[in-house]
Amino acid sequence: MAAMQDLSVFVRHGPEGTAGMELAVDGIRCAGCMHAIEDGLQREAGLLTARVNLALKRVTVEWREGALKPETVIERLASLGFKAYPFLPGGQEDADAREERRLLRCLGVAGFSAMNIMLLSVSVWSGNASDIEPSTRDLFHWLSALIALPTAAYAGRPFFESAMRALRASGVNMDVPITLGVVLALGMSVVETWHHGQHAYFDGAVMLLFFLLIGRYLDQLMRRRSRDLAGNLAALKAETATRLDADGSAVSLPIAAIRAGDLVMVAPGERVCVDGLVEDGRSALDQSLVTGETPALPVARGARVYAGTLNLSGALRVRVERVGAGTLLDEIDRLMAQAVESRSRYVRLSDRAARLYAPMVHATALASFLGWLALGLAWQQALVIAITVLIITCPCALGLAIPAVQVVAASALFQRRVMLKQGDALERLAEVDTVVFDKTGTLTLPEAEILNPEALPPEQRAAIASLAAASRHPLAQALVRALGSGRPAGGVVEVSGQGLAVTVEGAERRLGSVSFCGAEHEAEAALAAYPNASLIAYRDGQTRIAIAIGQKLRPQALETIDRLRAEGLRVAIFSGDRPDAVGPVATALGVETVRAGLLPGEKLALLEELAAKGRKVLMVGDGLNDAPALAGAHVSMSPISATHLAQAAADVVFMGDGLLPVAQALAIGRRARRLMVQNLWFAVLYNLVAVPVAVAGLVTPLVAAAAMSGSSLVVTLNALRGRPARSTGEEPA
Repeated sequence: MAAMQDLSVFVRHGPEGTAGMELAVDGIRCAGCMHAIEDGLQREAGLLTARVNLALKRVTVEWREGALKPETVIERLASLGFKAYPFLPGGQEDADAREERRLLRCLGVAGFSAMNIMLLSVSVWSGNASDIEPSTRDLFHWLSALIALPTAAYAGRPFFESAMRALRASGVNMDVPITLGVVLALGMSVVETWHHGQHAYFDGAVMLLFFLLIGRYLDQLMRRRSRDLAGNLAALKAETATRLDADGSAVSLPIAAIRAGDLVMVAPGERVCVDGLVEDGRSALDQSLVTGETPALPVARGARVYAGTLNLSGALRVRVERVGAGTLLDEIDRLMAQAVESRSRYVRLSDRAARLYAPMVHATALASFLGWLALGLAWQQALVIAITVLIITCPCALGLAIPAVQVVAASALFQRRVMLKQGDALERLAEVDTVVFDKTGTLTLPEAEILNPEALPPEQRAAIASLAAASRHPLAQALVRALGSGRPAGGVVEVSGQGLAVTVEGAERRLGSVSFCGAEHEAEAALAAYPNASLIAYRDGQTRIAIAIGQKLRPQALETIDRLRAEGLRVAIFSGDRPDAVGPVATALGVETVRAGLLPGEKLALLEELAAKGRKVLMVGDGLNDAPALAGAHVSMSPISATHLAQAAADVVFMGDGLLPVAQALAIGRRARRLMVQNLWFAVLYNLVAVPVAVAGLVTPLVAAAAMSGSSLVVTLNALRGRPARSTGEEPA
């Protein structure tokens, strides 16, 4: 069905002549599926990368523009035994719900049948211990077969269909040994019944399916929970937009039909569907889900708006700049996917182990069967042991150990508006022992603000704003930003090098230098409180005000530094600012290691010196002009505005004014590494214990099914321990 669609609308066009697409893929069950897809797609000419996310059941592919068609990728996946279609959030949710209902139906049938077969089996077991007639035993066995065979044909479909797809593609997955085990158990039972044997295993085969379906259903629920935690950004993307044509008519169109330069209408209550500029209308936008800024943002003509933000009040007409791929929301979504799909050292380790594991499972099962036969055990019992080995040694836990943690960690970071731009950044964050901050734009807010707003009488603020709006001086513009964009006053006279003057109702108002406004006394008081501030003065008649302008510390700066030190991390400030500007900031934050007046090369040299001492340094700096220092650190992080997200040079970026995401990202990174290591150790220890026990014949296929399903659930539940706290917003405990 997907091949008949026009798939070009789902293609994302990237830099340097690349194109890509995200696909939802049915039937991804284990690491074997993941490697079959990646290896199979890599053989396709023109394809650059193929990355499978086992936890999300998605495939991200990238190719050279024009080298192949998206339909080719889907056809190649079909030849590998996997049905693929373009990822759409609504479609994925529907597919998940259908699969859950299907598994629940199969589970119900298997459970009902298992209970009935068990009643027959209990009679046979008790009869074998007493005086049951062979004909009666055969009757009970055939009745069990009459129930078990149709039940297995229906309830076993999730496993059988997946195994057949893998075998048709000349591969194997986790469902192949499961299918082999169930079919062998049923086949052996039919043969035993046909030859009037005392033992049949119809009850065991159906109970085995019952336990396996319980595990598969719970696994489906856990994976869906992980996907929900990943913060489904795609759900914020509008599927349609209202375009305003030249004649004023409004037409509702699919978002793929909207082009840059179009004019679209955004009604109250709708999400903005494009990145663009407001041409008409006034409203307030809730952009907390996109930029992390929680207060509603007033917008009017000329304001920039982003896809995914919610229009709260008035209707807006927006001139489209970017739509679909290339919007801020799409860039955030791409970074989220990159964080989830990244190949860190732990991922590569688990991948290699899972890749080698599948052939070892089959070889071990065959060796167990032949070994027990050689030791004189009956072929039936030897076959049961081989079936147990096939089932208990599934590599699901190993394949899920890392991806499940990555999904939850990426969600926790995103909820704090932290995004990874490098795949292994999460792992490197966990290794940090030293944090170095730049000052300007990092510890302080990037734009100057009024430091003494209490000095401005409320009744004078509008007059000051209107006078400041008539000037392009940086200090005047800082006043305009702080006081609101007032209408420029008329009749303003500029006195060169001094300031502005205007006469209103016979009274002169001035804005400019301290001497121009005669505010020397007020200036002394302002400088005493803010010695590093720049001053701009205002006079209206006898009223004289000295306004201190400077850069404020970022919100939560002191709390962040305190938390970093409490966690045993070294903290330093390396800044290019002059010492008298850096000193007060360091004192306010309690940072003792301070270097000021550094050139970019000197800052980089200091970071290399720390690295030579074995320090793992996190450099937190301006992602736009601190590139050398950011590149020289073990891992780098930048506070960044929405407009510059794609250009940031850091490994990790965060949006919003607060500095707390730095401490939270480090805590989440360390937590994720601990969970990854725990999951890997659990998967390894599980197999070290389970395989010898199964080979020794100490467990039944039923116990093996429960153990196999339980191992997958344990690693998934352990990964979910890293989920964000619901109420406090703090990092996981």
